[in-house]
Amino acid sequence: MKSDYLWDKSGADADVEALELSLSGLAYDGDAPVLPVQRQPLAPVKVPTRRGPIFRHAKLGPIALAAGLMLMGFAVAFSALQKEMADVRRGWNLVPVTVANVDISEGTVVTVDMISQRSIPEQFVTSSVVKPDSVNYVVGQRVQVAIAAGDPLQWSQFDSARTVEHLASRILKRARALAVQVTGTAGVGGWLRPNDHVDIIGSFKDPVTNEQVAVTLLQNVNVIATGKLTGTTNVNLLPESARTYDNVSLMLLPEEAELLVLAQETGNLTFSLRNEEDLDVLEERGRATINTLLSGERTKVLQQKRFNTIQVIRGSAPPAPGN
Repeated sequence: MKSDYLWDKSGADADVEALELSLSGLAYDGDAPVLPVQRQPLAPVKVPTRRGPIFRHAKLGPIALAAGLMLMGFAVAFSALQKEMADVRRGWNLVPVTVANVDISEGTVVTVDMISQRSIPEQFVTSSVVKPDSVNYVVGQRVQVAIAAGDPLQWSQFDSARTVEHLASRILKRARALAVQVTGTAGVGGWLRPNDHVDIIGSFKDPVTNEQVAVTLLQNVNVIATGKLTGTTNVNLLPESARTYDNVSLMLLPEEAELLVLAQETGNLTFSLRNEEDLDVLEERGRATINTLLSGERTKVLQQKRFNTIQVIRGSAPPAPGN
């Protein structure tokens, strides 16, 4: 029986089987040959084109960056414009000042009903203009120039605001004015004022004993000026910096002026402030040295004298109830 090339249903070929029997008597009982498996071809990769979504986003990058820089530029320009506008408006902010309510003629003493408050642009207000919170300093003061109604009041318009004065007119005949340098402690801590009365103490080195000596040189000396301030200067009208001083002008006899000049050159001077009603002058001047300071003999005497002299200050309290 002739067989075809294909395998039969049992998986064997009759002719091949007969041939095997004739040749060796053995039948092929091995595994069937492995046939190659046909693989599906890979699908082609779709490469994105410039019209795809990736490239559409890539195009947006430079645009977004340019937009961000533009917004930042607008913000900076807007901020600078706002600052410029604020600077312009600041000069036109209204601030209150003191103005004349009526026409004030030269030499008139200012009263409350002569002045009022008005607001003007800040750029026209200087430190010389009187502010409403300083009205109490100008009320009762005499003006040196005429002031029209509505004009702002200025410190320079008042008599007491003048700092340039003729000190010579305050010196008595046959007297002299002498300026003495002072420090804070030497000038009673800065409490000296024109028309005060002081004693002047000098400390020197004794040329004979070479010891330090303190002695009251002058008593009840009149202070006619402290720095540039005199008795007619209204201190309340001056700034704080103009009230300080580093020298004091005293009214002295010519001989006393000579004494103080020499004392300044050879030692140190200190002022002691007196009560304005205490005009007594001690005939005997004390003399303090290191020996009297350390021995305590003079200290005991002075302590008793001080107790007898100024005890009224300590004993001024009213008596207790029932006494």
